[in-house]
Amino acid sequence: MSQLSPIVAPIQYPFPPKPMPLTDIEKAAAKARIRQLLIEKKAVLVAHYYTDPEIQALAEETGGCVSDSLEMARFGRDHPAQTLIVAGVKFMGETAKILSPEKTILMPTLDATCSLDLGCPIETFSSFCDAHPDHTVVVYANTSAAVKARADWVVTSSIALEIVEHLDSEGKQIIWGPDRHLGSYIAKETGADMLMWQGECIVHDEFKANALRELKTQYPNAAILVHPESPASVVALADAVGSTSQLIKAAQTMDNDTFIVATDKGIFYKMQQAAPGKNLIEAPTGGNGATCRSCAHCPWMAMNGLVAIENALKDAPNSKERTLKERTVDGKKGEPLTIEPQVSPHEIFVDESLRLDALKPLDRMLDFAQTLNMKVKGNA
Repeated sequence: MSQLSPIVAPIQYPFPPKPMPLTDIEKAAAKARIRQLLIEKKAVLVAHYYTDPEIQALAEETGGCVSDSLEMARFGRDHPAQTLIVAGVKFMGETAKILSPEKTILMPTLDATCSLDLGCPIETFSSFCDAHPDHTVVVYANTSAAVKARADWVVTSSIALEIVEHLDSEGKQIIWGPDRHLGSYIAKETGADMLMWQGECIVHDEFKANALRELKTQYPNAAILVHPESPASVVALADAVGSTSQLIKAAQTMDNDTFIVATDKGIFYKMQQAAPGKNLIEAPTGGNGATCRSCAHCPWMAMNGLVAIENALKDAPNSKERTLKERTVDGKKGEPLTIEPQVSPHEIFVDESLRLDALKPLDRMLDFAQTLNMKVKGNA
């Protein structure tokens, strides 16, 4: 059984400007400079599935990774590089910092955000939770560090069902935030008592069932792959519902040779790698009742351009600029002199007490996953 929170007013998010397009020559030159800067700064590039294909390719070519936000953070934590450049949106950089506090976490732009994050401000969400103290607070990984710190559990879309089933078996009432579509899908699948925060991903929210049905008539043998952040009417048409990594796996393992994919089209880069020769079609965000404001690509993800990545690396402090220097008095060594560290406008910081509070529900999820012997991947 699911219930709706009183926070239902739709939000119109202003879309950021897209990066200026580069010529092929400019792209090649920028990539060469980025490769060199990664070496000079002892940095590694991690990119989300929803960034542009050329950014994903560059991450792979330079020894980084392409994945969902939690796997990006865990890759960065385990990589020897002391500087991570996170091509994604701000909560992903925060997650990386939560898991790797000793490392420098940079983003191409700190203005790259997420409608789920924007639609769940900590002050109002915390007040909402305080009004229901008997509920267990479960939040999607697509949230700020502050919202994670307020939660009892953080979940990704690949393990949310199992965790909610576990909590429901213990008789727990649940506050779910912030994605209402994913929450409704989980409530339907589990029968759990869930009180929903009314947020949504602007990309997945635009997929429309009527237009999808029409497209299916053109490709009757195609399988429909749907991320559960999509509306219930779209999920109902799916042949497979799952997280980013689960959808890639479905395209790889299902017998169909054509797939209609209802998630951000940035996923096509890794999906095509996993399923070469298969035909991938974008689910419609235009047509019958659709608006196509995003056209199946997150506008904030699109801010992760080559120029922005290069600028972030140029501004990255060298490790020696963060060390302590000794004070000399009359030519003799004295007490250490603390030098203010160089701070980049691209750097992510998370207050240490907040970081520790946010780490608890993340660790709770990872420990739970370990008991299930499953790898937690797949948040958007």
